[in-house]
Amino acid sequence: MSEHLLNAALDAAARGWHVFPLRPGTKRPALHGEATCPRTGPCADGHRKWEQRATTDPDRIRATWSHAPFNIGVATGPSGLVVVDLDMPKNNSSADTPCGVTTFTALCERTGHAVPDTYRTRTASGGTHLYFTAPPTVRLANTAGTIGELVDTRGWGGYVVAAGSTTPAGPYEALSSPVAAPLPEWLQTILKPAPARSVGPLRLPAVDGSRAALAALQAECAIVTTAPDKQRNTTLNRCAFKVGRFVAWGDLPRHVAEEAFQGAGEGRGLTAAECRATIRSALDSSIRKARPREAA
Repeated sequence: MSEHLLNAALDAAARGWHVFPLRPGTKRPALHGEATCPRTGPCADGHRKWEQRATTDPDRIRATWSHAPFNIGVATGPSGLVVVDLDMPKNNSSADTPCGVTTFTALCERTGHAVPDTYRTRTASGGTHLYFTAPPTVRLANTAGTIGELVDTRGWGGYVVAAGSTTPAGPYEALSSPVAAPLPEWLQTILKPAPARSVGPLRLPAVDGSRAALAALQAECAIVTTAPDKQRNTTLNRCAFKVGRFVAWGDLPRHVAEEAFQGAGEGRGLTAAECRATIRSALDSSIRKARPREAA
């Protein structure tokens, strides 16, 4: 057992944040999966995932962290938190790619807002986590790129690594402001899910294009409109990527693919900004990687 990690877990719980163990030295949950669930203890009535098992109970925390030097995960949804993750560019990124902090600071300046003063941590990679208390009237889920490039958020269905944890890349450290401030209204506006559209028959724009391209677009858009809640963005990305080759071959105008997937994604409950970012990324990647038609 590590007293340092135990105390860090207890400190997070004292703030009202629900914690659970991560494998020592990693960011991965240390709890068992559904396939190996013993259906005993907390799972006596059925398998409970890490978000459901996260706790603020000091006795449970002491009992868990007495077994191993676990890192600390904070389940953001049950903790009433929204955490803005300002990431660093990957090693293979362009040299002029701005980091998440730069992107977020520029967004604050453009919208006339100061960078929020709130509890924050430095991540092992050199990024920053900004902790905010979630609005009580809106259930905010995770986002990727909705606010800006390398700016993600963690809400319901997500977790962050708490200060005090350590990975081979480095430690997670608290930086400033001991209190998590309320999520600013202007950020709420960006992150709030768009109202679900009624999903009717998919109608594609009347354009010239190969039958195969239009049939593929219609089929992939239909898949997006029926994607499971937790796989909406992943499904949109995968389906748009599949259609991108027809854009690369000149069989389908790019704007037609973008408009069709935008409608399908928003109809499935994704925000307009999230759809645009996902579709743009998927099509760019697909067009870049598309093989010649005769080799496909």
